[in-house]
Amino acid sequence: MASALETKAKEAYFDDHFELALDLYSQAIGINPKKAELYADRAQANIKLNNLPDAVADANKAIELDPSMSKSYLRKATACMKLEEYQTAKAALETGAALAPEDSRFSKLIKECEERIAEENGELPKETLEEVPTNVVPAKDISSVQDIPDPMTVAAPPKSTYRHEFYQKPEEVVVTIFAKGIPRECVKVNYGEQILSVAVNAPGKDAYHLQPRLFGKIIPDKCRYDVLSTKIEIRLAKAEPIQWTSLEFSMEVAVPQRINLSSVAANQRPSYPSSKPKRVDWDKIEAQVKKEEKDEKLDGDAALNKFFRDIYQDADEDARRAMQKSFVESNGTVLSTNWKEVGVKKVEGSPPDGMELKKWEY
Repeated sequence: MASALETKAKEAYFDDHFELALDLYSQAIGINPKKAELYADRAQANIKLNNLPDAVADANKAIELDPSMSKSYLRKATACMKLEEYQTAKAALETGAALAPEDSRFSKLIKECEERIAEENGELPKETLEEVPTNVVPAKDISSVQDIPDPMTVAAPPKSTYRHEFYQKPEEVVVTIFAKGIPRECVKVNYGEQILSVAVNAPGKDAYHLQPRLFGKIIPDKCRYDVLSTKIEIRLAKAEPIQWTSLEFSMEVAVPQRINLSSVAANQRPSYPSSKPKRVDWDKIEAQVKKEEKDEKLDGDAALNKFFRDIYQDADEDARRAMQKSFVESNGTVLSTNWKEVGVKKVEGSPPDGMELKKWEY
């Protein structure tokens, strides 16, 4: 059954029916989830559909299942290059080239990665790059046209299933995925130069994937993650101490500001940008409400009550005790702040002029 689906998927792919090929590969994987070649081929379908983070995840899975299959590294490099993850792509290509030294595509793409990396570092003029031919396929490789990278724009990551958020420090970004009771063996996390790939496949629960292209570059070897009882916590080591204005990369975001490490206090409270709606500063709102209440103009009993409330709020402990004792013992007719006078005797009621104080009988 799985082999028949795989055959149909290949036919659909070569007929440029990439969505159908993707669906057929997914069905085949559902039947035979341990076959690395299915993931590698689905990765190529995802590349054609511009599902680049999914393509990286599929390539990583194929590499996990069969580290000796060279085309898995080619798929990963292709997707990473489209994501401008040239360091990660180069590392994958070098591994693939060691496995298949006769395949000239690896050396050509390694050269392209090196040129792009040099351009990023300001070591090579951009005009020079435009003259360098890329993606050249030798005649002997025409049969493997499925592996050729195509120029495409970066697609948005798939919609998340679980809620996630992040906060940052000058040296790292901490991503929290709120997922309860997930066994550690069901969580796979991979890091690239500027990409994070998280896959959660727990029995009886929906599969979850978080595969953003990150706002800034990270140091994969220094990144780590922990699976806790209520969440998955991922710590990404920043390559540069810059302020991330979001977790995901965007062409519209302004150039980030470098953080001055010497000016960051040790007890500084971290900010928490997240996938949820914008946070509300409740402390600021509370202070504003209190100020409005204090400045509010009132009339009649409301003004009098506010007057007494302000007196009580600004009074010391003895004055407050005096106010409470005098008010209770006088049945609400006397309010004194002199504890020395009130504290040594019972406060008698003092009704307003023209009125008589009577004891209430139950």
